[in-house]
Amino acid sequence: KCIGFEDLVPCAFACVSVWIVNQTFIDKMGLLSILKKMKKDEQEARILMLGLDNAGKTTILKKLSEEDISHIMPTQGFNIKSLVHDGFKLNVWDIGGQKTIRPYWSNYFESSNALVYVIDSSDRRRLEESGSELRELLAEDKLGGIPLLIFANKQDLLQATPADEISDALNLAAVSDRTWTIQACSAKDGTGLQEGMEWMVNIIGTKK
Repeated sequence: KCIGFEDLVPCAFACVSVWIVNQTFIDKMGLLSILKKMKKDEQEARILMLGLDNAGKTTILKKLSEEDISHIMPTQGFNIKSLVHDGFKLNVWDIGGQKTIRPYWSNYFESSNALVYVIDSSDRRRLEESGSELRELLAEDKLGGIPLLIFANKQDLLQATPADEISDALNLAAVSDRTWTIQACSAKDGTGLQEGMEWMVNIIGTKK
């Protein structure tokens, strides 16, 4: 029997090794050099990755972990990518972005050290919807004050909206309760991913 996402949410943290979670421990990854910059006493960081469906969240994670990105299915629950190296552990939680799943995002807010929000820069029609979801996230108490990294993804496409125009459209300049940045990127060719993740980890290291 296929268990629905709604049935799994209450036991998400107790059952992660039992059901649809894709948890991978990676010895080599583009983030290794970044993690080495973290303080030795910072053993773990929890990163929450959100965004609308088809924004490219899972593709970004797979690209960072040097996995094949040619066949990626929509995330129906969540994926976890964990990197363990020299005592450091960076857990990135990639939560599905379909409208039916978004009400369950709040189950994963607890203890997050940073928020990564992914936007499909090539889809102008959904930019307003994406901005609305982001504003709701920033109003959440459990996410209050944590660093925000916005990936303006799919910049490799001709119709992509530049990151600075997205920033203006979402009125990001009005965000004053946290440190934030918007990074143009392409999950397809990896452009901008390393820069964004390095910014985020450096910010986490200074806040802890």
